[in-house]
Amino acid sequence: MSDIVDGLAPDEQAAFNEWQQKVAGANISQNTLLATDYLNHFNEIVMLLELVADMPDMLEECKAWAPKSYQDHFRDSSFRDRDLAVEAYNHVPQRFRRPFEDTVEQMNSLVFQALERLEEAVSLGDPELVKIRGQAASRGIQRLIDVASSVIHGSDRAMDQSQIDEIFRL
Repeated sequence: MSDIVDGLAPDEQAAFNEWQQKVAGANISQNTLLATDYLNHFNEIVMLLELVADMPDMLEECKAWAPKSYQDHFRDSSFRDRDLAVEAYNHVPQRFRRPFEDTVEQMNSLVFQALERLEEAVSLGDPELVKIRGQAASRGIQRLIDVASSVIHGSDRAMDQSQIDEIFRL
């Protein structure tokens, strides 16, 4: 477990090892101290975006979606280990926290870009364009959800800029 997080000062390593033990048995990764339940916040908007092609009035519900920080998500959730997830987040090593937060920021940006583009397509009354843009948005956000999931499970790699640029070309 502890060999995954290299580069930590000895006191940071000791604190991290203590937190690894605290999350043992919880639905929180011992490798990173992050929980995949947070990704449900983004899965929700992916499902809503997919519905817009068949039900353009769902766009209003999509627009009601708002970014939520990791800790706020758990504070507001019924996740069994929510308090532990909130507290553990303060101890996530930067090796994982930085790519995770970068990926979350990219997902939030992509959602807002997708909403603008879908609103434009709906206002044009072009159902095929709405479908294409909705599917592209869903696929792009899902790719970023996959990246965030891999970070939660121990990868310290976010997408490189060319991959991000490709996703943002809805």
